[in-house]
Amino acid sequence: MNNAFEVHGGKPLKGTIIPQGAKNEALQVICAVMLTHEKVTLSNLPDILDVNLLIELLTAMGVKTQRTGRHICSFQADEIDFDYLNTDDFHKKSARLRGSVMIAGPMLARFGRAYFPDPGGDKIGRRPLDIHIRGLQKLGASFAHSEKRFSKVTAPHGLSGTYMLLDEPSVTGTANLVMAASLAKGTTTIYNAACEPYIQQLCRMLVNMGAKIRGIGSNLLSIEGVSSLGGCDHTVLPDMIEIGSFIGLAAMTQSDLTIKNAGVEHLGMIPDKFHQLGIHLNISKDNIHIPSQDIYEIQTFMDGSILTIYDHPWPGFTPDLLSIVLVVATQARGSMLVHQKMFESRLFFVDKLIDMGAQIILCDPHRAAVVGLARKYPLRGITMSSPDIRAGVALLIAALSAEGKSIIQNIDQIDRGYQHIDERLQQLGADIKRI
Repeated sequence: MNNAFEVHGGKPLKGTIIPQGAKNEALQVICAVMLTHEKVTLSNLPDILDVNLLIELLTAMGVKTQRTGRHICSFQADEIDFDYLNTDDFHKKSARLRGSVMIAGPMLARFGRAYFPDPGGDKIGRRPLDIHIRGLQKLGASFAHSEKRFSKVTAPHGLSGTYMLLDEPSVTGTANLVMAASLAKGTTTIYNAACEPYIQQLCRMLVNMGAKIRGIGSNLLSIEGVSSLGGCDHTVLPDMIEIGSFIGLAAMTQSDLTIKNAGVEHLGMIPDKFHQLGIHLNISKDNIHIPSQDIYEIQTFMDGSILTIYDHPWPGFTPDLLSIVLVVATQARGSMLVHQKMFESRLFFVDKLIDMGAQIILCDPHRAAVVGLARKYPLRGITMSSPDIRAGVALLIAALSAEGKSIIQNIDQIDRGYQHIDERLQQLGADIKRI
């Protein structure tokens, strides 16, 4: 597997780019195909490692999968190989992929049993599965932990609707519980549910399959269980994290870029946050044009105090874009504080930016103060490694704006979330290649 990008930075890019389908939504809706024996066709799937691994896992479980293109796949889960779920191969495959935990809710609801692998994915701090497990227990499931690093969960008499208040609005936790509740007996009420566009899309897909869900788009969901669900066709939204990454890339590299089919109505406060960094965006219909800007100036709060950008569950600002915002601020005029509340290891990549010449003070694992260089001193290319998907792309943006050559290692992390990013950037004029 290729494991590094070589980047020669300092070149403005130009052109049009179309964002991929949303990774987080894709992982949820692929798991939802387990809720029915009928055919489900999903379109605009991103062609990325995590999605392809999940499709591979379902195929190994006995789901009939047919890819008519890299972005369209049909699924039919009319037969499941339960013996496979006891194999080392299942545990190994599912543990590589955090999204695989969302198979448990649909399997439990439909077949009365499922397995929870110990989760893999990004090393960005503790991401416990307690919300999934406690929620399924409230619906009537029993858990048994195995020494083989997985848990067996059973509900031989089916699941029963109930009221639950989640500790935190976990996206994957909400997805798992909504899917399980859609086939439970009676009504389930989930308060403090996640309400990201991904969850809204999953709920709309389930409604198309015959589920009865009220409160879509809010943090109070009511799911009236039905006896069975049918097939459907569903199209995944554009990936808002990739869109935010491209806005940041354009600003940092003084590029003139147009993002087409950006799903603007689903972007929440993302455009506003980039406006606060002084970045001009021209939005027309579903396209975003970022004109080339010599300098962009970070706004202050009305009383003149330094801008703070922090993450918050939707409709707040997504934690996945804080790494991008931090990088973009390094070349702005002005200063800002980035406060990463939700994950405690996400800011540790800033030492690489400091090595590149950025002026950043890492106050603690959650906060970094950025003093913008206002392009007086360009960043300089270095050799570095990508710790997680989002930091990887933030470092890639830094490398594309820096003078000289950068090497980014461990790019499997970037490939997990961004499809063919090197080829797509080359088409905009970037000097990037896999080595």
